[in-house]
Amino acid sequence: MPRRILCTLLVSLSLLFSASLPMFAQSTYGTVAGQVTDASGAAITDAAVTLTNVGTQEKRTESSGADGLYTFVNLNPGQYRIDIEKSGFKHFARIDVTVQVQQSTTVNAALQVGEVSQVVEVTSQTPLLQSETSSLGQVVDTRETNELPLNGRNVFNLLTTAPSVVAQGGSGGTAVGQNPFSWGNYQVGGSFANQGAEYLDGQPLNIGYINLPIVIPTQDSVGEFKVQYNNIGAEWGKFSGAVMNFSTKSGTNQFHGSVYEFFRNKVLNSNEYFYKGSEIAAGTANTPPPWVQNNYGVNVGGPVIKNKTFFFGSFEQFRLRTGGVVTTDVPTAAFRAGDFSSLLAQGVQLYDPFTVDTVQFLPGTTTPNPNYGGRLPYAGNIIPTTQFSKAATTLWDKYYTPVAPSTFNLSNPDNFTSATSSGGNTTQFVARGDQNITDKTRLFGRFTYYGLLDLPTNPLGTGLCQDRCAEDYHTKAVAVDLNHSFTSNLIGDLNVSGSRFIYLRAPILAGYDLSQLGWPASYNSTVPSVIRTPPLLRSLTTTTWVRARVTARSAITTLNTTFPRRSLLFTESTQFRLADSGNWDWITTTKPTSPAAHSGFLERGQQTLLLRNALRLTPAPSALRMLIFCSAYPRTVRPPS
Repeated sequence: MPRRILCTLLVSLSLLFSASLPMFAQSTYGTVAGQVTDASGAAITDAAVTLTNVGTQEKRTESSGADGLYTFVNLNPGQYRIDIEKSGFKHFARIDVTVQVQQSTTVNAALQVGEVSQVVEVTSQTPLLQSETSSLGQVVDTRETNELPLNGRNVFNLLTTAPSVVAQGGSGGTAVGQNPFSWGNYQVGGSFANQGAEYLDGQPLNIGYINLPIVIPTQDSVGEFKVQYNNIGAEWGKFSGAVMNFSTKSGTNQFHGSVYEFFRNKVLNSNEYFYKGSEIAAGTANTPPPWVQNNYGVNVGGPVIKNKTFFFGSFEQFRLRTGGVVTTDVPTAAFRAGDFSSLLAQGVQLYDPFTVDTVQFLPGTTTPNPNYGGRLPYAGNIIPTTQFSKAATTLWDKYYTPVAPSTFNLSNPDNFTSATSSGGNTTQFVARGDQNITDKTRLFGRFTYYGLLDLPTNPLGTGLCQDRCAEDYHTKAVAVDLNHSFTSNLIGDLNVSGSRFIYLRAPILAGYDLSQLGWPASYNSTVPSVIRTPPLLRSLTTTTWVRARVTARSAITTLNTTFPRRSLLFTESTQFRLADSGNWDWITTTKPTSPAAHSGFLERGQQTLLLRNALRLTPAPSALRMLIFCSAYPRTVRPPS
């Protein structure tokens, strides 16, 4: 696939008007709100309420309104302290106030009569009341985010700690070697999978390419995140699934950091069952397939100017090298020569598709011949080499080189096992800076680089990859947020973010010369080099032929499996092109005049095929030929009337 460059840019401007209730925007900020009353419950007006960030010593101050209410919005997640003073009342202090992503923390204060110099300090924690919103969600805090064990340290896997979140195929473990559409493949709140949204510091991570999240944040760079899984607020919109809101860590007045390494190695693993069996059969040592996994990184944060400027940085790399075990079936040397005589004892007779049994009655009787109109068997189950397709044998000899043992068992056709190299790399760098410009203006900026390389899996050692070949992803994302308090109840927030996503996917055998198959050299110029690869041969367990009143099935084919298992199409068509499909497809072929008139096997006359899990042929303006070697077709197929 040619390189795809997908760029996204979001510029959002939101004004938060805080009166009695806070309004929320698409951000990772939290809110602290409450009411100041006296011992009788009457509202206290103009009480001085001060909110202090324990980590950075940033202070915000406002006065309670006529109804005693106060609200602080656009707060970075972290630990805070609230101090409330009013002449004639004791000083109220509440410590350990936790602000979380997209959460509103309610702290009500009942002031006691006394001197301001007297302090009433509240240390007990109260539940986080969410009376300001009907949205349902759960916050995964810093400790859970950083300390819960994860195989591959994919922080998205922690989404399943929230209610109603179910991981779907490919989303567990590391992202290396996975289809990129599995990165956000979570079903939440009963919606379809991969229909949610991921945000990082207010920046949307999803792009239009099948809702793909372009960054999987490093586990140690995430401060906390929230999963909103039901009754999501109107400010999010357009997503039927959940909203996952991630917040990166920021520096504080104290230096903090860590260095880590997580590893796995084959010396600690047991052997894979089928691979061990192949080693025992070959008389080799019992050695597990290769497996080396290293996940290491460093992160550090602290002050540049105390109480004013702070930084945080994170660097992580993931390296995985494995020997994935592939078990499949490949042809024996006899099969490659067209000799299928060994299958006769297993009840398989192959029939020549270019013959028709014209004997209407059994010899010397008037009993109808049950095979009348059917195919004649190959003598000794041997297919003449004159009927071989040049294209198929060319591909066979070059790309399907493994030869199985001399015997082939239909009940257990898997006769080839290999431990093929696979794996990949990820690299991520995060840099964030926070600046308290004034007591009313705050600024932060964050840059993220995320790179992922999937190495090809090449089981046969000939360049035919299992599923995909090498895939390379690169993401650069930046977010800048400016927050200013105009008055105690008018706060403005400007969030600007942009990202660049590059996806490169290139087959090992790109640039294949199609003329090697006997096809016209002009086809090379028709198909771009980067996607011009050898046609893949597929495995077929049954072929179903459907004619007006007759349905018949064949029992075996002559070609080996490639990866993954699909069907093998025995046909030539000059009006169709090849496309991958996992469905049942109707396919029409055309009449050959003789075996020499074409390069594959076709029915005499017009026929309609129904192929199970077939390679689908779709109309194409230019002609390409799919030439595949075939064993035989069912003996009970009738010629067209």
